[in-house]
Amino acid sequence: MNGTRSLPNVLVTGTPGTGKSTLCSEISQVCGLEWLNIGEIAKTGQMYDGYDEVLECPIIDEDQMVDELEDKMADGGMIIDYHGCDFFPQRWFDVVFVLRTNNTILYDRLASRGYQGHKLESNVQCEIFQTLLDEAKESYDTQIVHELQSNTPDDLEDNIEKISEWINQWKVQNSHI
Repeated sequence: MNGTRSLPNVLVTGTPGTGKSTLCSEISQVCGLEWLNIGEIAKTGQMYDGYDEVLECPIIDEDQMVDELEDKMADGGMIIDYHGCDFFPQRWFDVVFVLRTNNTILYDRLASRGYQGHKLESNVQCEIFQTLLDEAKESYDTQIVHELQSNTPDDLEDNIEKISEWINQWKVQNSHI
């Protein structure tokens, strides 16, 4: 944890379709953190390093993204929203939340977004095998990684409450800064 920030940095990760953007938007409004949607930042800045033909999506230039965000992350008060996490430096985050969704619900969410074929199957399998949870636990101190269920509107409300409480507790514990 960085001892110079007045607000924490939060990472929200999980398989596409688990509700990361919805949750981050709400947390940003409730807690006053700046929401950084990595996919949107990459798109706006054309930070790509190729195209994945199999998953039908651009490949983010991870080094360029880290360079772009380094100063913002040092200042604190950021909530990062991205489906991957292993390329972000561990020093950036005070807490990591991994959203998990029942695979049947996830399948329906992704299909409604137009995912199909290998892209749909791959993302559902990623959730079944808890790939993003394992990635987070391998990339960060396991004590700061928390798994949250994200299946229903009630789950969303519970997660907003849990993360808001965590942020408020962090502020209390770091009020000397």
